Amino acid sequence: MTEAPSVFLVDDQPAILKAMSRLLQSAGLNAVTFESAKAFLDSDSANKAGCLVLDLAMPGMDGMALQHRLSEVDSDLPIIFLTGHGSIDAGVLAMKLGAQDFLTKPVDDEKLLAAVKAAFERNQRARLAKAEKQAIQARLDSLTPRELEVLYLLIEGKLNKQVAAELGTVEKTIKVHRAKVMSKMDVTSIAALIHLLGKLKV
Repeated sequence: MTEAPSVFLVDDQPAILKAMSRLLQSAGLNAVTFESAKAFLDSDSANKAGCLVLDLAMPGMDGMALQHRLSEVDSDLPIIFLTGHGSIDAGVLAMKLGAQDFLTKPVDDEKLLAAVKAAFERNQRARLAKAEKQAIQARLDSLTPRELEVLYLLIEGKLNKQVAAELGTVEKTIKVHRAKVMSKMDVTSIAALIHLLGKLKV
């Protein structure tokens, strides 16, 4: 079952959290609020489905610092930055660092809802891609050391007899290994195998 996405709101001003939470819930979205970056990190929400609506300027750990921490833990949560001290420079920097969007306070309701919708879509794509990579890696991990050797020689474009010569065995044995590699990797051609491994950047 797919995890329902949430909007994680992080702002040190309770009134703003309450107003945004009310808006999002009225649009049928699940909103979870935090009054500090540390509280968000402590909640173990960094790898959940959804997006992060984050105040840029907060006491203690600010929005940029939290963005940096999330990149370190490979979080897929898209970030929508909010600021009452909006500057073009800060917005450009946030976007360069991977932010989904940058909105100034007071936030326009429609702009926030549109930004959240786009962030949810981005997060879903990222999570699907990550799940696909994990599935491919699991298939790769199921290969024996010899099957891995055969795989890498095959994707170099070598024929069965060339692989056999390089590994000091006979072509018949390589055909058996090749069949097992193709079966375990769930592909029917070397081209498909190369395409699959390309998703892992192997």
